[in-house]
Amino acid sequence: MKKILIADDDKELCKLIQITLKSENIDSKICFSGIEAINELEKDEYIMLILDVMMPGLDGFRTLEIVRENSDIPVLMLTAKDDTSSKVKGLRLGADDYITKPFNTDEFLARVDSLIRRYNMNNKANQNTEDCRETLHFDGLEIFPDEYSVKTDKGMIELLPKEFDILYFCAINQGRILTKKQIYEAVWNESYAFDDNNIMSVISRIRKKIEEDSSNAKYIQGVKGIGYRFNKGV
Repeated sequence: MKKILIADDDKELCKLIQITLKSENIDSKICFSGIEAINELEKDEYIMLILDVMMPGLDGFRTLEIVRENSDIPVLMLTAKDDTSSKVKGLRLGADDYITKPFNTDEFLARVDSLIRRYNMNNKANQNTEDCRETLHFDGLEIFPDEYSVKTDKGMIELLPKEFDILYFCAINQGRILTKKQIYEAVWNESYAFDDNNIMSVISRIRKKIEEDSSNAKYIQGVKGIGYRFNKGV
């Protein structure tokens, strides 16, 4: 059975979340620190991470940063802070959704269900499209769909699924200006919710991996006020 990982130092809340998930026939495992959660994700497969922001030692933001280096797992962040800056920070670091404590269990389960559906839809879409993707060649960059990797002057680089999907979508539309809405709906396979932070976060990670100078992008270039364009001149 696929499971959800819960990371929160509040033991009573963790048990409540676990019981709530169990009521919907969803199995889960509890971790009480960011380090424990990172280690657990390396050992076992989970369909979602429920991550508290305020934890001793490694807080939720830093934990999320480390998780996003190797995983595209859906992340629902929990916070006692109902301030916009915390939510924006989490979303920019790669969180998929946010809920403020204390929360209504029906709303919590609705958000969990939404992220699970997204996870399943993305996996199905990826399986359906992998066979029809071709290797792409550009100046200093080769994109290999079978391996979810690219080759640059730095050597072979593996990308996370969302990183690869955005790069590939932009590359096959080389020279065309793509709105954030177009990118989101093509990659996430759902209606655009006016949430630019996930796209910005993923593109930032792509640039750091494939660009010589991520602040002066050669491949995926920003078009102010509109979106992005894969450089026609490469």
